[in-house]
Amino acid sequence: MLVLLAGIFVVHIATVIMLFVSTIANVWMVDSYSFGTISTGLWLLCNKTCTQLPVSSQDEASLKAVQAFMILSIIFSVVALVLFIIQLFTLEKGKRFYMTGAVMLVCWMCILIAVSIYTARFTGRMAYSTNPHHGYCFILAWICFCFSFIIGILYLVLRKK
Repeated sequence: MLVLLAGIFVVHIATVIMLFVSTIANVWMVDSYSFGTISTGLWLLCNKTCTQLPVSSQDEASLKAVQAFMILSIIFSVVALVLFIIQLFTLEKGKRFYMTGAVMLVCWMCILIAVSIYTARFTGRMAYSTNPHHGYCFILAWICFCFSFIIGILYLVLRKK
């Protein structure tokens, strides 16, 4: 049981770190062209230097929603990690980590909403590009989506023996 708890803890920490990286780094969409590489993220457009992300007025609300839900997912993931540590030392044997699992599933839902909006509104649309593809931040966000769902379900069924 201790090995299972340690494994879940390590995957949870890895998920938090990957959420930070995918939210902060500006490599959600990438394109290579004759003068170099251009990448966009949630915050900046980076060529050789990074500038403010140019967004049309109709896409601005969608981008703000993606930014907000990614930040919320980080917050809920960290709260779930703290709850797990607190419940690990305060729950009696045989009790379940219901609160931790519920908060982690809320994190999962925030990631789902953010990445779905980004996929629907911004995939394939990059300024000055001809053949854009997804960057590592977009892929990390989907990996975090899977990990947070698995961890949330494991917390709900996990008992402290």
